[in-house]
Amino acid sequence: QVQLVESGGGFVQAGGSLRLSCAASASFFHFYTVGWYRQAPGKQRELVAAITGGLSTNYIDSVKGRFSISRDNTKRMTYLQMNSLKPEDTAVYYCNANHRLTAAQYWGQGTQVTVSS
Repeated sequence: QVQLVESGGGFVQAGGSLRLSCAASASFFHFYTVGWYRQAPGKQRELVAAITGGLSTNYIDSVKGRFSISRDNTKRMTYLQMNSLKPEDTAVYYCNANHRLTAAQYWGQGTQVTVSS
């Protein structure tokens, strides 16, 4: 069982920045692809950004150039740097870890991000 704990959410004005962190308890952390998802009220959960153990990344179009995902495999940490935040970025952000061999996946409890206009 892998535990994921997110932190760093909060309230910020449009144009501001936040950095989310996800701490994982997983052994062999580099085998996991870690993704940041978000879910706004009344909307489906969507993948925002993901990073593999080999540090390949991908982003949804709406955050490209504004968000940056990174990880430190030695510390079992994953980060989402969010800049130029917009009100439409308001959501609960979840960390997800997906084992690239077994496909087992785990979720964090989520952290609220609220961007005011």
